[in-house]
Formats: sequence, C-alpha cells, structure tokens
Amino acid sequence: MNFTPSGSWVILPDPTVRKTKSGIYLDEQTAKEKSTNILEVLAVGPQCTFCKVGDTVMVDPRTEAVVATIEKQEYLMVGEHQLLGKLNK
Repeated sequence: MNFTPSGSWVILPDPTVRKTKSGIYLDEQTAKEKSTNILEVLAVGPQCTFCKVGDTVMVDPRTEAVVATIEKQEYLMVGEHQLLGKLNK
C-alpha cells in the first residue's frame, strides 16, 4: 500500500462481503451479518503505539469507520483508540 495515515489512524481491509464466491450478490443486511470486526492492520500513522502493520486487531463493532478508496480499493480508517485489543500470535 502506497499510503501512510496521519496521527494515530489505522488502515484496515473492508470486511464487508458483498458477493459470495459463487457470484451471488448479497443484500445489505446479509452482507452486514457476514462482516467481521477482527481484521489485519495494513498501515498505521506515525503516532500509533499499540499496533503495527501485520497485527490482527479487534475493532469496536459500534465504530463508524471512514471508508477510504486508495489505489482503487476500499479500506477502513479508524482511530487507534477504537481498537479493543489485538490477537497474540
């Protein structure tokens, strides 16, 4: 990814599943139910102290993330304070 967020922003993949592997498009409610709040960190801002690129984190499911299109792909941007924790490897 050719993007570095500012401050303590974290870039995560968009977990929304809009289409199944077999090509069936899902309605908004079903797509939301298939989403997950456990995601891999793709990029972090210079002030992030809790997580780093490659960490697997749990995002507060009530979080309203910023949807950013970077290099023609949609990603989620959340503040580091919206992370509930990270999974230990």
